[in-house]
Amino acid sequence: MGYLGNAPARSFISFERQVFTIVNSQTAYTLSHSVTNENDIRLVVNNIVQEPGSGKAYTASGTTLTLSAALVNGTDEMYCVFLGRAVGTVNAPAGSVSTSQLAGDAVTEAKIADGAVESEHLNNNVISGQTELAAEPADTDEFLISDAGTIKRIDYSHIKGGGVTEIDQWRLTTSFDGSSYLTTNLERVDTAPQGYLGTGMSQSSGVFTFPSTGHWFVKFNINYFGNSDGDIRQAGGTIDATTNNSSYAQLAEGFNGCNNHGANYSMCTEISTILDITDTANQKVKFQVYTTTSGATCSGDSANNRTFMTFFKFADT
Repeated sequence: MGYLGNAPARSFISFERQVFTIVNSQTAYTLSHSVTNENDIRLVVNNIVQEPGSGKAYTASGTTLTLSAALVNGTDEMYCVFLGRAVGTVNAPAGSVSTSQLAGDAVTEAKIADGAVESEHLNNNVISGQTELAAEPADTDEFLISDAGTIKRIDYSHIKGGGVTEIDQWRLTTSFDGSSYLTTNLERVDTAPQGYLGTGMSQSSGVFTFPSTGHWFVKFNINYFGNSDGDIRQAGGTIDATTNNSSYAQLAEGFNGCNNHGANYSMCTEISTILDITDTANQKVKFQVYTTTSGATCSGDSANNRTFMTFFKFADT
């Protein structure tokens, strides 16, 4: 067979031999050439060829030869013949490794430099939305946010809110003459389709307790009527509140009036206030109606809102 250049040598090949100095009680020796494993050398002890492999006479890796049992200096002799020599490490050329040379999941997190993955390497469907959340998230469901440029996760429980959670109305069910704080004949509105949202307010002797902290809008509608012939008729009411569940202060007041234009009359007043309730045990409200007209009647009804209170929580505190 012809060749270009020098013909390769096929004869007179010899293998390198290394003689070891035996050290008592020692099982590890240094090879003069690096090997891939024990099959790259033939080990001879006392002129007997040894069997290579784990659990056999010896193993080898790199430049370390490990015996399964120590030899005795002056009694034993040992040498090896290099059947193959690892003469160097050859790196793959730059850009020569493609996807087909990589095993699946071969690139681990440890091989990715910190900060190396930037937005340009992320597909726009990395948050794919393949699974739909068809209800309000659980409190422990998490969202990603940027905190001054640092991506952090946050539970839904920390950001939920803002929606209306409490709406309630109460009314006076029975009419009476004159002025008074409303302490009896009060009910939550319940004529269909009237209703309320959330836990709702509670009351005892006309003192109303809020079900939760937050910013509350409170409105009081007062309706007076009569049929006397007094020259001036006036009626109205107040919203009073306490911060210590004891002493009350007037927060809102309003009244209405009319002159004598006939025997029958009606006066309607609406007052309101916004409260920041931070302590439901001590911050409460009550309602007063009053009139300066003799014979004026504060109107109440068990099926119709005439004199009534509205409670609306529009934000957390």
